[in-house]
Amino acid sequence: MMSVLIVDDEKALRDGMCETVRDLGYTPVAAASGNEALAIAKSARPGAVLLDLRMPDMDGLDVLKALRATADGAMLPIAIITAYATAANTIEAMRRGAFDHLTKPIGRDDLASLLSSMMRARAPKQVLQPQPEDAEEGLIGASAGMRDVQKTIGLVADSDATVLITGETGTGKEVVARTIHRVGARASGPFMALNCAAIPPDLLESELFGHVKGAFTGAVLERRGVFRDADGGTLFLDEIGDMDLATQAKILRAVQERVVTPVGGRPQRIDVRIIAATHRDLEERVRQGVFREDLFYRLNVVPIELQPLRQRAADILPLAMHFLAQATSPAKHLAPDAVAQICGYSWPGNVRELRNAVERVAVMCRSEVVTASDLGFLSATRGDGNGGGGAQASLTDAVAQLEKRMIEQALDESKGNRAEAARRLGIHRQLLHTKAEKYGLGRRDVGD
Repeated sequence: MMSVLIVDDEKALRDGMCETVRDLGYTPVAAASGNEALAIAKSARPGAVLLDLRMPDMDGLDVLKALRATADGAMLPIAIITAYATAANTIEAMRRGAFDHLTKPIGRDDLASLLSSMMRARAPKQVLQPQPEDAEEGLIGASAGMRDVQKTIGLVADSDATVLITGETGTGKEVVARTIHRVGARASGPFMALNCAAIPPDLLESELFGHVKGAFTGAVLERRGVFRDADGGTLFLDEIGDMDLATQAKILRAVQERVVTPVGGRPQRIDVRIIAATHRDLEERVRQGVFREDLFYRLNVVPIELQPLRQRAADILPLAMHFLAQATSPAKHLAPDAVAQICGYSWPGNVRELRNAVERVAVMCRSEVVTASDLGFLSATRGDGNGGGGAQASLTDAVAQLEKRMIEQALDESKGNRAEAARRLGIHRQLLHTKAEKYGLGRRDVGD
């Protein structure tokens, strides 16, 4: 019978997890600290590890690093389970080789699925080298969609694989690109960004590849171009879907061979990691004949799709509070009716629109408390029909409204599967069932 090492400094949680693991047919082995876990892992050689993040002697990331440094630990599936999930510790855990990063509490069905996957995955994996901690988080959000993005960033950050980021305008594609660079192996190198849609086609080639002096009329100085400027680092090509076909052919060679030819010059080899982004449907543009199919496949090595803000309601309020704290000192606060207004608006301009709205409020609102009247510029006609409750809204109403939207979204994304929806929301399945009935969403719930 396969053993599972359970590491948690809280005895009640540790004992409860052991009981559930035993009921699922595994042999639980408990450790109350990081040091105890390392000693047990050395002698007992468990088949999987469930690891708490915050512990008094060593935190979970340090334990994860120590386990990965051992011969047996390189292939050991290790899942971080924490009540304190953030973008930073999610990304770092995945970069250090965690199998998964989950939030407490975790239900029986979810634990059974996790352990089954971990046991199937007992195969050698690449050990990722940790980078120094960075206090600045480039990504805010705990929705299922954003956590998937954070995990993908952790897995690809240290590789040189080309990444294609897709999503509506304003969803934060450049923020994701900068985060990949900042937390990855090329962090010490340059990060160069170029908006391909903002430069006329006749100038784009020179911007990309550079030119030699005298290559054309007006070329009085040599220009290196962003490919060579990004040498040793990362090049972010934004809105690549708007590039003309002639330039696409030249980009293809650079992506494929890592060789660029300055206008009027000779081919030069470059060492650069390429991240591209677009708000367009590139597959559709390939079918229309305006985007090269071979270039699409070269770019789409690791796809990252950013959901629009209206589809990740859980992130709206944390983002608004983050932007408000950044824009004001001391930070202003949101009244309950302002929370309802923010959470009830559909944000067609996504995160960019939310940030701009918060910065506007920070400047225009003279009070320490932001109310719904300060957000009156958000047009009710652009909302999603579940708009804020105005000045009479209470904090309870605002929270209930956000909770209902999150449950609806989780049930839709999981196709009515209760266990999956509860896992996405980080709550027990029975609690989800109770809340779904409360909000009249029971018919969406088609069981497991």
